[in-house]
Amino acid sequence: MNKNMKKKHNKAAVALKYVEGVDKVPRVAAKGEGKIAEAILAIAKEHDIPVREDPDLIELLYPLELEEEIPPKLYGVVAELLAYIYRINGKMKE
Repeated sequence: MNKNMKKKHNKAAVALKYVEGVDKVPRVAAKGEGKIAEAILAIAKEHDIPVREDPDLIELLYPLELEEEIPPKLYGVVAELLAYIYRINGKMKE
């Protein structure tokens, strides 16, 4: 998210997807600002998809194009995100 995005909209969202056995690494499934970001977050909530609000992470992921695989330089950051989601999912099952 660049400085202009921060000024224009309060929200930005990036959704990642990973299909085991199909994808080598996670890729960008959706992204948007303003009302599009709100719609992405609403869909995630509707489907009980964990959401992590992290402006720094958005800033790293937002420049990626739709369907683009995350680049190797972001593997560590996305691994932390996945660990966070696995922890949440584990708590939800209890």
